[in-house]
Amino acid sequence: MTDADIRRVAHALLAEQGPDAVTLRAIARELGITAPALYRYYKSRDDLLESLRLEFCADLAAQLSAEIATLADDGAVQFFAICKGFRRWALAHTKEFTLVFASPGGGQARMMRRFDEPFGRIFLAAAGRLLATYDIVTPPTDVIPAELREDLVLFQSELLAALSESGQKFPAEKLDLGVTYLMIQIWARLYGHVTLEVFGNYPIPLSHPEILFDAMLADLGRTAGLTGG
Repeated sequence: MTDADIRRVAHALLAEQGPDAVTLRAIARELGITAPALYRYYKSRDDLLESLRLEFCADLAAQLSAEIATLADDGAVQFFAICKGFRRWALAHTKEFTLVFASPGGGQARMMRRFDEPFGRIFLAAAGRLLATYDIVTPPTDVIPAELREDLVLFQSELLAALSESGQKFPAEKLDLGVTYLMIQIWARLYGHVTLEVFGNYPIPLSHPEILFDAMLADLGRTAGLTGG
């Protein structure tokens, strides 16, 4: 038995039955061994699932990197391409999407750590290019709900640190609370659309959900003062 054997079986269980089916007992049964033998490789089921999650994040990031490498060096063009690539991957890998993006999270600290992962760095790089080369239209600070500002300030600080560590060159003063607020709204709309589509939870049947998705991206582009999408 090797780690590759374990991951192969875990991948198969995930693809066929979903994240709940990926247990050390089920993997051991498929491999014809006892469950304790797996502890040589993984401390727990959570440890194995986290390893799988990171692998899928890296695979998604590699796909997106290959796609945007063929595009013009334009922040808006690449950002919208990333959004569309994220949707395509989610629809083609629904079980993997469920594990990576639709499983219960570990709170704000866990989400902030994901900026250090390959998928998070792809989005940060695109955001850095947008901030550096476009005059983003953002809501003025006085329209941001006061109850959200403390959380946004923390998020802003974490983003600045992550962008700096990623080597992105951009005017730091552009990442104000308005930009931070806009980024949260963009992610909520992007993630919300993709999640509803992946799980078939739209309130009405949609013959062409991709048209609604493209319209949503175009609306985001107009709202932020970007072209394309």
